[in-house]
Amino acid sequence: MTERAAPPANGKACFDIRVDQTERLLAGLKAGLYDMVFCSYQPGENGLRFTPVVELPFVVAMLKDDPLAKCPSITPDQLAGEIRQCLGIVKTIFGTLGMTDYRVRLSMRDPESDKYVGSPENWDKAEQALREAAEWLGADYSEEAGEAAFYGPKIDFIVRDAIGREWQLGTVQVDYNLPERFDLHYTGADNKPHRPVMVHRAPFGSMERFTGLLIEHFEGKFPTWLSPEQVRVLPISDKVTDVAAAHRTALAARGVRVTVDETPDKIGAKIRNARLDRVPYMLVLGQREAEDGTISVRHRDKGDLGAMPFEQFADLVAREIAERHISPVI
Repeated sequence: MTERAAPPANGKACFDIRVDQTERLLAGLKAGLYDMVFCSYQPGENGLRFTPVVELPFVVAMLKDDPLAKCPSITPDQLAGEIRQCLGIVKTIFGTLGMTDYRVRLSMRDPESDKYVGSPENWDKAEQALREAAEWLGADYSEEAGEAAFYGPKIDFIVRDAIGREWQLGTVQVDYNLPERFDLHYTGADNKPHRPVMVHRAPFGSMERFTGLLIEHFEGKFPTWLSPEQVRVLPISDKVTDVAAAHRTALAARGVRVTVDETPDKIGAKIRNARLDRVPYMLVLGQREAEDGTISVRHRDKGDLGAMPFEQFADLVAREIAERHISPVI
């Protein structure tokens, strides 16, 4: 892979990839808005092959969420507030997903390396701002020299997956240098130009890698609110298919992702298939349940939960989804 970067003035970067003597010019990327990170080139299999990430097969490109927040001042109070907001986003995401097994790393420069750009004074300010933010966060953290990007230090969230491997996901970075290199400025209250501070935040890191890690984190058993299929209605016979369809309509109206197993399989096979498909809730519906307005509820992990009125179940599962519970509430 070769990179051909256009002059920074036009705000775009172009990439040339030569595959089996064929040149492919990828679309220009607006600097500071979009960031595509391409995986390793491995010849021999149809020319271009991209390395899978956490068993996600053959992703063509990895989408990196890297918005840029520009503080209109480099005063400590304003910069600290911006960093805390970014850290709060990461904490909210991890908390919502129940990802509590992580550590915080302050990635600092290596004082003996010459790869970094910018003045030592700006680096000192950026590193101190991150130290104060890490203290505010209240989590245990470590400082690791040499892990900073060449243009600025950062706070990294290192998450452990289901088998104990560590992955860098959320990142918040203070950057005094790119505003200088791009000659960014704003007009302050004194009607004079001032240099802003740039704060990079990537709550997920690579979306594909995050998705792969999330699948492993839950072992494919997503909480109800995150499951592609949240409820499956299992009619015991064709005599109750109309009632099953009515239940599906009622649940869908509440925003539940629901299906009906209309196969001719026995009820035991339908339950087994739903569990193999990792469906959180199964509603067994027979003639008696149809007449009484009840359903027999089964959960993917908890098994048989007994019978209850359909409307009660509908209310409970809708609340579980709306409140994004990690564990079932029924």
